[in-house]
Amino acid sequence: MSVGRDERQRQLPAGRKAQLAAYVADTGEVTVAELAERFGVSIDTVRRDLDQLAAEGVLVRTYGGAVSLSTVVRADRAVDQRLTVQEQEKEKIGALAASLVQDGSTIVVNGGTTTLALARNLGQHRDLTVATNNLLMPGVLPPTAIRDIYVFGGAVRALTLATIGPVSFRANTGAELDISCDLALIGVGAVAADAGYTTSNLAEAAMMQEMISRAARVAILADSSKFGRRLFAQISELGAADYLVTDTAPPPDLRDALKASGVELLTPAAKALAPRQA
Repeated sequence: MSVGRDERQRQLPAGRKAQLAAYVADTGEVTVAELAERFGVSIDTVRRDLDQLAAEGVLVRTYGGAVSLSTVVRADRAVDQRLTVQEQEKEKIGALAASLVQDGSTIVVNGGTTTLALARNLGQHRDLTVATNNLLMPGVLPPTAIRDIYVFGGAVRALTLATIGPVSFRANTGAELDISCDLALIGVGAVAADAGYTTSNLAEAAMMQEMISRAARVAILADSSKFGRRLFAQISELGAADYLVTDTAPPPDLRDALKASGVELLTPAAKALAPRQA
């Protein structure tokens, strides 16, 4: 129910913030403009309220608004639940991301369900070397496309069925072997103009950072539900990627920030673009 004009004028700040917090919790995701209109206060006032509520751990601030804590938790659901979310969008992203992969190349791919969609779309490729922390990926990759598969060791995060550890392998002598790849394909939890690419788990963010650092080219995979959000741990700024592969065009602020950062936007609606030379 909307707050009446006279009632809005009588509200004390504490009461307004409580109602604002309840509204965000019920709605899941809101914008500053929406809250200013609903509660009859200025955009600056809403921003201050949201900043304070975020500092108190009541909600999570995003670029241009806020999301409820339950929304952030849903981003970290078990992998079997996430397989059924945004299925069609992920398949479109997977097919488009596969067009970036060149036969005979070495790719590094992280955990998650969007990257599994990529794996399913590699059937026309040949002689690929794949390094991943995604424990489901070896069973999804088309055998005809693969020369070698390597899985990074470390602790297993049961929620995501992915390993957490160094992006490296050890020789029989125990020495650590340095690795590099032609293309890193990284699924992320959120993308925002001011926050870059983020995820909900600190250890996974560190591992994705290292994957990106070892790649000649980087493609970020994210469906449009991830736009304008910020999760707990930053993976990198926007400019760390060469491509953002998604299902639809992002909002203007994010699109402009991507362009300014030199990130090539790939969507199914755009013409297929040939991969840039490393």
